[in-house]
Amino acid sequence: MRIEAAKKSLRQSRKNVTEVMYDVGYSDTKAFRTVFKKITGLSPIDYRNKYSRNAITI
Repeated sequence: MRIEAAKKSLRQSRKNVTEVMYDVGYSDTKAFRTVFKKITGLSPIDYRNKYSRNAITI
């Protein structure tokens, strides 16, 4: 559930990954990134770059 909230925030907001991590209840950066990547197959940054509405496509 927290990762779903993080995914939504990464897609829709301009908050950095650390802010998103704290907002969804994680305090350990490594744990957050590990769980996020395990569930989505992408790092939080890669996920944002791929799915963000604000992503620039070339």
